[in-house]
Amino acid sequence: MELLYLLCSIISTALISFTLSLLLPFRRLFPQFTAGDSTNSTALYEGTVWHERRRPVHHSFKYSVRYAFIDLDLALHPPPDHLSPKQARDIAQTNGPVFLLTIPPSVGYEQNPLSLYYCYDVEGSTTCLKKCIAEVTNTPWGERVQFLFNPNSDLVAKPLHVSPFMDMLGNWNIKTSAPGDNLVVNISVNHPKLGDYFTASLTANRISSSSVEHAIFFWLMPHKVAIWIYWHALKLWWKKVVFVQHPRYENPSYKKDATLRDRNLVCCQAFAVNTNNQQQTEQSSQEDRWFRWRDAKWPWC
Repeated sequence: MELLYLLCSIISTALISFTLSLLLPFRRLFPQFTAGDSTNSTALYEGTVWHERRRPVHHSFKYSVRYAFIDLDLALHPPPDHLSPKQARDIAQTNGPVFLLTIPPSVGYEQNPLSLYYCYDVEGSTTCLKKCIAEVTNTPWGERVQFLFNPNSDLVAKPLHVSPFMDMLGNWNIKTSAPGDNLVVNISVNHPKLGDYFTASLTANRISSSSVEHAIFFWLMPHKVAIWIYWHALKLWWKKVVFVQHPRYENPSYKKDATLRDRNLVCCQAFAVNTNNQQQTEQSSQEDRWFRWRDAKWPWC
């Protein structure tokens, strides 16, 4: 049944995207009838996503990607289905600007495996990156988890069934640089049996966006990401990597289990603070990491 849902979803997405793509030229002919791009609030990044799986079989790939880096406080048209700047500040307990790194929807389709909120603190005349919020969405279910992490480096118990070729055991080691002329995001997976068997990274450079129309710049970008996901899932299946059933069928309490595993991580740095240039960590037993899940979208629910 899920295979049928997937096929119907692909067909409907293709038809809608094709129709809306035909209308794109009208943005230039009739700009007064289209919403302008928020160039003052959005920076553009172009780079490469790289994945490498080392066990039980080796498999790696990379693809070009384009991201928007949006100042949520200045955006005239904030991206839908994401946190507001106030919500992000409340979660991160920061008082400065909030930026969202994301792949915007294109011609009626959204595919965003990872979005990041960069939450800054203002202390006097200094603005510094303090916390980040990760927003991970799986394919094809459209389930989502959001969690707070320390951008310098953090260890998070895996909270979402991201791939049908990975089980729920293991931890995500995640870190990111403060975006400037370039940005880097690194994620690795530490598994109790397979060790450090998976690594993913995003490296990107900021590009001039003064004369770039965003609808053209991001045209079919989400679709390209989806094609890479499905194509390499097929390759993993061909390499006979074990297919893992979604945990909701066998362990409905997997979200609670992830929270408990995260609490027990001895090197959790999600609530680290800097004092006299030394990093001090509050005990994870005093305050659990902030997680929030969203269930699967129709027709997967």
